Parts: sequence; C-alpha cells; structure tokens
Amino acid sequence: MTVYGKSGPIEFNVGWSEFMEKGISRLKTILDGNEGTSFSSEEYMFLYTIIFDMCTQKPPFDHSQKLYEKYKECINEYIMITVLPSLRKKHNEFMLMELVKRWSNHKVMVRWLSRFFSYLDRYYIARRSLPLLKEAGLKCFQDLVHQELKSKARDAVINLINQEREGEQIDRALLKNVIDLFIEIGMGSMDYYEKGFQDAMLIDTSAFYSRKASNWIVQYSCPVYMLKAEECLNKERERVSYYLHSSTETILLEKVHKELLVVYTNQLLEKEHSGLHILLKNDKVEDVTRIYRLFHKNTKALELIANMFKQHVNSEGMILVQQAEDAVGNKAGNAGGAQEQVFMRKVIELHDKYLGYVKKCFSENFLIHKAFKEAFEIFCNKAVAGSSCAEFLASYTDDILKKGGSQKLSDEVIEETLEKVVNLLAYISEKDLFAEFYRKKLSRRLLFDRSVSDDHERSILTKLKQQCGTQFTSKMEGMITDLTLAKENQNHFQEYLNNRQVASLGMDLTVTVLTTGFWPVYKSSDLNLPAEMVKCVEVFKKFYQTKTKSRKLTWIYSLGTCNLKGNFEQKSIELILGTYQAAALLLFNDADRLSYSDIKIQLNLADEDLVRLLQSLSCAKYKILNKSPNTRSVSPNDYFEFNSKFTDRMRRIKIPLPSVDEKKKVVEDVEKDRRYNVDASLVRIMKSRKILGYQQLLMECVEQLSPLFKPDVKLIKKRIEDLIARDYLERDEENPNMFKYLA
Repeated sequence: MTVYGKSGPIEFNVGWSEFMEKGISRLKTILDGNEGTSFSSEEYMFLYTIIFDMCTQKPPFDHSQKLYEKYKECINEYIMITVLPSLRKKHNEFMLMELVKRWSNHKVMVRWLSRFFSYLDRYYIARRSLPLLKEAGLKCFQDLVHQELKSKARDAVINLINQEREGEQIDRALLKNVIDLFIEIGMGSMDYYEKGFQDAMLIDTSAFYSRKASNWIVQYSCPVYMLKAEECLNKERERVSYYLHSSTETILLEKVHKELLVVYTNQLLEKEHSGLHILLKNDKVEDVTRIYRLFHKNTKALELIANMFKQHVNSEGMILVQQAEDAVGNKAGNAGGAQEQVFMRKVIELHDKYLGYVKKCFSENFLIHKAFKEAFEIFCNKAVAGSSCAEFLASYTDDILKKGGSQKLSDEVIEETLEKVVNLLAYISEKDLFAEFYRKKLSRRLLFDRSVSDDHERSILTKLKQQCGTQFTSKMEGMITDLTLAKENQNHFQEYLNNRQVASLGMDLTVTVLTTGFWPVYKSSDLNLPAEMVKCVEVFKKFYQTKTKSRKLTWIYSLGTCNLKGNFEQKSIELILGTYQAAALLLFNDADRLSYSDIKIQLNLADEDLVRLLQSLSCAKYKILNKSPNTRSVSPNDYFEFNSKFTDRMRRIKIPLPSVDEKKKVVEDVEKDRRYNVDASLVRIMKSRKILGYQQLLMECVEQLSPLFKPDVKLIKKRIEDLIARDYLERDEENPNMFKYLA
C-alpha cells in the first residue's frame, strides 16, 4: 500500500494521478475478475482521505468540482473502453448474459467510487443541488449502454419469452435479471421499463396470441379452445410472478384475453357442435364453469352467455310443457292428475338442475340469475292442455300434503319440496289463481282430515307469507285456526250433551263451525233431512245459541259425511257416505221402491246434485240401489230399489260421489276478485293523487297488482269506466285522458 503523509496542499494532478488513478485501476481489475473481490478497510480509508483532503483545502486548492467531473469521466471511460466493446461482440442470449454481468459490475463500481468520493455527496453536491454520486454513476450506464443496446436487449428478451410460450426451456433467472435492469435503470421511474420494454412486449404478445387464436378457432372445439386459453392465461400469470414486474400483470392478461377470447366470443359460444348450448345440453358442468370463469369480467360476453342460458332453459321448459300436453292428449282426459304430478316434478327437477348451474358454474352472477328467472317466467306461465301452472302447482302441493298422495315422502323431504314449490310460485304471474286453487284443496284436507301433518300445513303458509305477503295467506291461516277452534267447540258440545238432560241423539254428531270469510264459497241447499238428522241439527243449534246469539249458522250439507249401517241379506256393512247419499238411502227404510221424482221431492235437491248422488249409489262400483231401467246413466224416468243382495268382502266401504270439475268455478271466482282488486287499486291511487293521466294511472295500477297477478289493460279500462259510472272518478272536460277523484 502507498504511504501518504500530508505536508502541504495536494495538487490535483498529484492527488489524482499518484493515488486515485491507481485505486480506480485496481477496482477495474477486481471487476474483470483478475484480482481479489474487494478493498481492505485500510485501502478504503486511504482513498477516502485523499478525496477528503483534496475537497477541504482552501481555494485555490479545493478540487471538489474537478473531482465530481473526474468521477463521471472515469466511469464513462471504463464503459467506452471495456463495457461497450464486450457487449457489441455478442448477440441474443449471450449478449443478455454479458449485459447482466456488466450491469452488476457497474453497480459495484458505482458503489465503491461513491464511497471513496462520499465527501462530495455531503457538502459539494448538496450545496449545489447536483445529482448524487450514485445517480450520476448509474446515469452514465443509462446514457451510454442502455441507449445503444435497449432495442437489441428488448428484442432478445421478447424472443426468449416467445420461445417459452412455444414450449421451449429458457433461462428464467437471466430474464428476471435483464428485466430488473430495465426497472433499475429508471432510478425510481418506470418509464424505461414501460416504454422501453413493456409496450413493445405487449404489442408482440397481442400479435403472438392473435396468430394462435386464428388457428385454434378452426382446429379445436369450444371446450378444448377454452382449456388452451385458460392455460395461456395461467402461464402468463406465472411469467409475471417469475420475471416480469407485477404492474404488468393486469394489462398483459387483458391483451391475452382480448386476442384469445374477446375477438372470438361469438364464434366460441355459438360453435355448432360444441358451443354453450351443446355444453348445457350435455351437462358439461366443468366446461360451462370454465366459460364463465374466463368471461365473467366481460359484460358483452356475459350478456351473450345469459341470453343463451335463458334460451336453453326456456327450451328445456317448453319441452316439458309439450310432453305434458302430449301425455294429456294421449290419455284422453284419464289420469290427468298423474300427469300434473309428473309435469311439476320435472319442472322442479329442471329448476334444481339449472339453479345449481347458476350457483356453482356462474357464481350467482346477477345477469345469469336474471336470465334464469326470466326463462322460468316464460314457460311457467304457459297453458298446459287448457290448465295453468298455477293450478298444477296447487294440485302438486296438495298431493304432497294429503294422506294417500302419490308421493310417500319423509318429513325432511316434504319440507324441502315445499320450499321448492314456493320458489316456483315466484315465477308464476297468476299467484291469485294458485291461492284460490290451493285454498280449495286445503279446505278438503282440513275438513276431511286428510292432512299428513298440521306442522307441514303451517310451514308452507309461513313460506308463502314470506314470499307473497301477509294478505296472501290470511284466509288460509284463518282456516287452520278455525279447525283448532272447531275441535274445542266440539268438546264443549260433548260436555253440553253430557251435562244437560238432553234426550239421546241416537247417533254420534260432530259439527265443524267455520268462519265464512276464510273458506271458499260452498253451495248451500235446503235439503230435507231425515227426522234422525233434524233432531241432531236442532240440538246443536240450541247449544250454539248458548255460546253466541249474534251469529247465524248456515249448514253446508254437501261437505258432511255420514256412517250408516247397511243391513244386507248376507251380512251387515258399514257405509261411509256423504250427507246427501245418506239422506237418500234412509228414504228406503220406509219405501221399497221410489221414483226419481219421489226422491227429488222428498229431499228437495236440484237435479244436478240428485243425479250425482243416485249415480254413485246405483251405477258405480258399489250398487247399493238397483235402478230400472238398468243403464249407466240416471234419468228423471228411473225407479230405484234397495239392493238387499249387495255384498262386499270388506265390512266397511266408502262410496264416493262423482267428482265435480271445480276449475271453472275457481276461475270465475278469481276473475270476480280481480275486478274488486282493480277497483280498489284504482281508488287508492286516485284518492292519494286526486288528478292523474290515463297512462300514469295504468302504470301505477299494474305495478300495485303485479305481485298478485298481471292485470289485463282491457280489464283496467273497463273498471275505470265502471268507476266513472259509479261516480268515483270523472274525466277532465278539456283533456279526456285526465281523471279526477270524486271525494
């Protein structure tokens, strides 16, 4: 080591030539790998002290400015003489390797020189706001090496990336180091990386995947293409994690996504033998999930997927509708109930299936869920063989909840199925029609003790209330409450009979008292009851008057049941009958032969009801009465006799009345209620608004009533005219399309 002792001011040439040049030459030797790896602490302090002394001497011996210029000069000289010639000799990957090595050496050189010259940073540079030593040193490489080789290096890197995209093995560590150079050379700014490398790389990426996509779209099916596209996107993410800057990921993936997917969206999804329709048809869940995963951020693609999904689901639903129509037609009216059950089961299965797609494949995306809902709304509101889905759904629910239904389900499965029924109801526009059919069937389950479970009855009402509101279920809830009160009432009646000195009724009597407003409207008749039954009715009336004097009882005999003992020649058989049937049979205790007219006069029944009950007793499975002439239908000229020879292997038989198609009556009742609902809605709107135009009134009325049913515009117009006639509304004299509310 050179010994230095200060005896006076150091001349610049002496300090630089005799001491600093030697230290810098040794640094270059170290960088070229010809000597050691570092300076000792003594060597470092010696060189630092030289610079310190040369900068702290009094003018004119303060050499700070010259040293700052010399610092940059020696770095530039090394680059020009050593670095650039070595880089110019090499190409492609070898050039990149040399570039990385020279950049690494350059940083070492700048680090050591910055330490030797560090006194300049603290005082001279700081006072004059000059670039710091490290910055100035790195800028030398930036200006001389990077400016000359940036295009060459960029192209070499892009070439290596494309080789990797083609499946070749490359040196990722080398790429990482080169790209780090692009970032570091910016000294805090990303411009050198973005403009010097990233922009060109993205253009090349677009071109690369554009070529790939144009070939793949012809060669591969939609699922294979999507798989390849997903692999490409995953590999590009991997590249970012290995050697590209994290800020590149989003824009890089957008470019790849655009070229592979956005450009070919329609072609891919609509491919003839492998597009989305085919994948949905063949239940290719994984492939459908991949389609959504790759397109879920693309609004236009999502709209196309949603539309195709809607078309497919609607198509599947319409197939079920057509199958149901064909089945009903082939059966020619027989087993209609069974077809209802099959149809609704298939609709629920279809709903479960595609709701699974919405949740699992499409992550409950709003657009897809909306398309799914719209598809079900289309085919669930189609008529099936003259019946509506509202009626079918009510019948299906009745089959689940009644004893002896076609489906034998556990309590858990019943609850799950009821949940699905209520979900389906959301798609049906005629909810009021469902409610009326359901109420009719609920009344029969409750009155004839056919419900599987009271808990299930209450459970579905809770679900319906949550779906459709309190008003929707208020009558049904009242029906269930009535049955509970009726049981209590029957117990009180029994106590009344036991505690009072009432003559024996001669039979067991159970009366169910119902609230008129809750239950469907049933036809009442002035049936001439047999004396035995009259006595029972009178006793109950007296009992009821002890409970309340303000209510009037209306007896609905058509809903009653009666157990009679039939004494036949071979054996006695217990007959389970309707009240009408029982009253008719009891007439034969006093007469051997009665004509149709005799029975009609004695019972005081309408022909319609009389024909039904005589048909059930003389022409059906159990011929309790013999009819002459012996034909299959009942006419006013027929005569009837008690069939004493009748027998059956059972000791207890139920004789049902022929069923009556209540659909027409239900539809009429619903249409009547709709008129009332439209009237009420129009009056509510006009009462609050006072004056309103026709179109606005129409829109608000439809909006109010749509949760229950979709009112027909003609119906609303007709009800407006009716309200005008009844002085609830009036037209404005100057503008006939404006209406006023009359208080």
